[in-house]
Amino acid sequence: MTQIELLGTINEKSSLTDIQEYIEKAVDMRGFTNQPIQDTMLLLLEEVGELAKAIRKTETSLSVDVDKPQSYSTVENEAADVFFVLAAVCNKFNINLFKALVEKEKANCTRNWALSLRAKSDIS
Repeated sequence: MTQIELLGTINEKSSLTDIQEYIEKAVDMRGFTNQPIQDTMLLLLEEVGELAKAIRKTETSLSVDVDKPQSYSTVENEAADVFFVLAAVCNKFNINLFKALVEKEKANCTRNWALSLRAKSDIS
């Protein structure tokens, strides 16, 4: 199976578990299955940085190097990269991302989400 054929196994109706399985197979096809977790984590941090840069260039008034437009990707592309590598990290730890999300959200539903005292003073 080629990578493009593998990509054809998922669609908008695919579950998060299906997507995680796709990512596990794609990582294997690309030769990164045995990559140490530290290397995968560094890649995740790099991708998060690239996402931050893409947001900065499109959503803020901060300046960017206009001579290097090719080095700036879209927010959508970078978000996809972050998701892919995060799922790869979860796969290395045998974490079902859907189940982990549901369990964490159950805990979050019991939390009080009021602004912290410091944040309230910053607003006023």
